Amino acid sequence: MQHAIELDALRSEVGDSASAMAACVHCGFCLPTCPTYVELGEEMDSPRGRIVLMKEVLEGGLELEEALEHIDPCLGCMACVTACPSGVEYGELLMPFRELAEDGRRRSLPDRLWRGLMLDTLASPARLRWMLRLGRLAAPFRALLPARLAAPLDLLPEGADRAEVGFGVFPAVGEQRARVALLAGCAQQVLAPRIHQATIDVLTRRGVEVVVPGEEACCGSLAFHAGDAPRARAAAGSLLNVLGRDGLLPDVDAVLTNAAGCGSGLKEYGLLFAGRPEEAAAGALAAKVRDVSTFLSALETEAPPPLPQPLRVAYHDACHLAHAQSERAGPRQLLAQVPNLTLVEPRDWEICCGSAGIYNLEEPELAARLGRKKAEALLEGEPDVIATGNIGCLTQIQSHVRRLGSPIPVRHTMEILASAHATD
Repeated sequence: MQHAIELDALRSEVGDSASAMAACVHCGFCLPTCPTYVELGEEMDSPRGRIVLMKEVLEGGLELEEALEHIDPCLGCMACVTACPSGVEYGELLMPFRELAEDGRRRSLPDRLWRGLMLDTLASPARLRWMLRLGRLAAPFRALLPARLAAPLDLLPEGADRAEVGFGVFPAVGEQRARVALLAGCAQQVLAPRIHQATIDVLTRRGVEVVVPGEEACCGSLAFHAGDAPRARAAAGSLLNVLGRDGLLPDVDAVLTNAAGCGSGLKEYGLLFAGRPEEAAAGALAAKVRDVSTFLSALETEAPPPLPQPLRVAYHDACHLAHAQSERAGPRQLLAQVPNLTLVEPRDWEICCGSAGIYNLEEPELAARLGRKKAEALLEGEPDVIATGNIGCLTQIQSHVRRLGSPIPVRHTMEILASAHATD
């Protein structure tokens, strides 16, 4: 059966995103930055190759299943967007295509159930807590499990993080300079809740009042980046209701996130809700979304006190911050302000670590290859700590640093800044 999708269907979903196809001049600048092309060496596993495949499917010249063999392994890291001299907005083509592909592809029942379980679990702190407990019980039997079930066990955090996620209003320390809404997120609440507290500490110490909505959970970014737009819209719609209630959105200077993947997805709400009744509200929210590092780097504040001991920090650029949000300077600026801290720049910064939402659960073998290479590159600079701005990257890199036998910790940028402020 031919699974052809007309170009008109794509345009009706996201406007004339087919222009992304026309803009690609096949120059090849994207090739050395594409993780799957670097690893697999196949033209069809590169951004320009995938653009050709999507065009063929949309025009009815190629069966969907044939194209998905090469499009599914795409991490959606958007390194190609950063590298492209022609300004091809690859994400504006990939995301709608993946949504349309889900309607036309043939997934087995176990595959559908597995994807649904992953997305529903990661989007719910309560479910994720239970799954972590089950995972720790299953960990000793990892060698007996198939790769799909064993992959999540490799990403289990060490020990239990006893920090709690606080909700409510957190007043600024000293003179108030801004008021923000901080999204607590979903998976991060369970995997590393200390990041949430560190973020609040840094913001309030710099004169920012922080509002954390208690009813907010998942923003839908995980599902959207995986191609499950209906699931993403359901989660995003709930978030829009929470932020719209009691006039919170217009009452804050910005809506902050400390997870790069969430920030990227939130900024894509206009794409997610294009042509739908929620489009205006989604656009209003997207316009206020900032990564916490972007917001703080634009807020002129005094540097934190010197660290008691010299600290070498290797900074890892999360793809959905560096490429999808074009933010590389902010985190570096904040870390460089800390006296006694030395930034270490790793090689191959533009190459994804292999986390990419649920990619390391769906494509564990390729993700593991990328994760090991990223950990090796970060450790080459002999840092005391590795910093990043995304919980998925943090979990993936920590797992591979551990496998390499290194004790070097991986921390969120806000955790390092909070530690510096704590010396005051």
